[in-house]
Amino acid sequence: MPRKLRRKYVVEDKTDGVLRFYFRRKGQNKIRLPGHPGTPEFESAYYEALNGTMKVDKAGPKLSTKGSIRWLCEQYFQSAEYKQLDARTRRVRKGIIEHIWAEPLKPGASKLFEDIPISSFTPKHMRVLRDRKADLPEAANGRIKSLRAVFAWATKKDVELALTNPARDVDYFKSGSEGFHSWTEEEIAKFEARHPVGTKGRLALSLMLYTSQRRSDVVLFGRQHVSNGWLRFTQQKNRKKRPVSLEIPLHPVLLDIIEKSPCGDLTFLVTEFNRPFTTNGFGNWFRKRCNEAGLPHCSAHGLRKASATRLADRGATEHQIMSITGHTTSKEVTRYTKAARQKVLARSAIELMDKQISED
Repeated sequence: MPRKLRRKYVVEDKTDGVLRFYFRRKGQNKIRLPGHPGTPEFESAYYEALNGTMKVDKAGPKLSTKGSIRWLCEQYFQSAEYKQLDARTRRVRKGIIEHIWAEPLKPGASKLFEDIPISSFTPKHMRVLRDRKADLPEAANGRIKSLRAVFAWATKKDVELALTNPARDVDYFKSGSEGFHSWTEEEIAKFEARHPVGTKGRLALSLMLYTSQRRSDVVLFGRQHVSNGWLRFTQQKNRKKRPVSLEIPLHPVLLDIIEKSPCGDLTFLVTEFNRPFTTNGFGNWFRKRCNEAGLPHCSAHGLRKASATRLADRGATEHQIMSITGHTTSKEVTRYTKAARQKVLARSAIELMDKQISED
C-alpha cells in the first residue's frame, strides 16, 4: 500500500518489493521520481513536478505490471539461466524480447504484448508474433526460441511463475537459407593472392581454414594453446553450459605460416595497437581484408563452412569432421557438407561407368 511522505505530494510504493517514489497531486497523473529523497536527481525532478515544468520523458521508464509478460521477461533477465549465456546470446535474445514487448496485439491497438498477463498468453499469441515475421523465417524462429527459453525457465519447479510453455506448442518455420556463404577454392586462392604469407590477413585466413573454428575462438589462439604440435582449447560457444574441449593437430602449412607472420604475445592475431581482437572487432577487420581481395560476399564464418566442405570433398566422414569442428551432432555438419557429399557420390558413380560387367 503506497505510503505518503512528509514531502508534499510525494508517496512511496513498494507493492512488488521494489521501493519507488511518486509525485501525486490531485487531478494530475502520477509521476515517477528517480532515486530517493535527498539525491540530486530526485530533488531536481521533484521541484520540476511541483512547478509543473517536468517533461513527459522525465517521468522515468515504463514500469512493468507484476504478472505481465514484460514482468516475467524482466525476471528471466535476472535469472542464472540467462546470465550464464554468452554475452552475444544475451544481447540478441534481450533485443528480440524487447521488440516483442512493443508489438500491439492488433494493428493500431493501444494494448501491447508486454501487458498480457502470463496466464493469458497462449500458443495463439505466439503464432501471431511468429507470423508477423513470416517474410523473415530466421527472425520468426528467433521469437519462438527466445520465448521458449523464458517459459522453460518460468515453468521450472523452483521458479513456478508460469504453468505451461505456450511457445513450445508453436512450430518453427522451415528456412530455405543456406546461412553464410561457403568460400570456394577459387575464392580462397584469390584471397591468398592478395594477402601472401607474412601478412596478418593470410594468418587470419589460415587459422580459420586449417582449424575449422569460429572467429570467437580464433581471436584467442596463442602460443600458450600449442604443445608438441597440438592445439588445445575449449570453444567459446556454450562454454558455460555445454563446454566443448578440443585437441587438434596443427597442419604443417599453418605452422609454417604462423612462424612467418607477425604475431602478438598472448594471441597470434593482434590489432594495430598490438592488443588482442574482440570477436566483433576482428569480424569488421577481416571484412575489410575480404573487400581488398574483391570478395565482398565472403565472411569469416564462411571459412568454417569451407573448411568442413574441404574435408568432406576429400572423403572425411562426418565424425572425422565433427572431431575438428566440435559439433556434437551431425545435423549442422551435414548442412555444411551437403554439396561436397553430392560431388563425392557423383564422382564415384561416374567411375562406375568405366567398369565392365563381368560375365559368368
